Amino acid sequence: MLVIPALDLLDGKCVRLRQGSFDQSTEYSEDPLAMAKHWQDTGAEWLHVVDLNGAREGQPRHLQLVHAIRQACPGLKLELGGGLRSLGAIEHALQAADRVVLGTVAIKQPEIVRDSVGRFGERIAVGIDARQGLVAIEGWESTSARPALDVGREMQQAGVQTVIFTDVETDGTLQGPNLEALGQMRQLQQVQLIASGGVATIAHLRQIAKLRVDACIVGKALYDGAIDLARAMHEVEETAERYEW
Repeated sequence: MLVIPALDLLDGKCVRLRQGSFDQSTEYSEDPLAMAKHWQDTGAEWLHVVDLNGAREGQPRHLQLVHAIRQACPGLKLELGGGLRSLGAIEHALQAADRVVLGTVAIKQPEIVRDSVGRFGERIAVGIDARQGLVAIEGWESTSARPALDVGREMQQAGVQTVIFTDVETDGTLQGPNLEALGQMRQLQQVQLIASGGVATIAHLRQIAKLRVDACIVGKALYDGAIDLARAMHEVEETAERYEW
């Protein structure tokens, strides 16, 4: 299982939100570029970048910064989400990132997801962010009436190959992942499933790996030093080898 550091951008700074609330943000760095280099130097293969301003406003606001990260960190793969709600925005984002993550548009305009997958294939991922089992949208400030697993199945039928599942209520809390919800999402077959939310320890990563999840995004625990990325990658790899399927 791959461990992917998160880089959440708000007003040009690297922050973390608690349970998706913009009123509960913690600033970790005024230099996201240096932070991206740090994670690459520590061994990260992918970086999960979220444009929080874009998610809130409905259009990307940090593409220039993402381009700068790509130039400064050759070899580091970038996954970008936040405010990508049109084919034009998706196409521009893919000039900076290896893969983009669609969220709100998957609920409001699923035809854009289908069109994007038709044009860009595996470079399109869908982020399913759930609050009490229902999908949260628009920077997590609204909750739809759609069950997360139903949306996942619909996206799979649309040809989406990667689904990122975030449990909003555990995100940024360090209280542990929602293993029950993750287990339900693992019902999606032949889809790369990436987990996010609540991870505080390497033991949590091992628990997620046992669910046959393909990768896990970690944010606050890395920034606070509760998890060492290099050690986590080594130990999770050993867990995956022990539970080969």
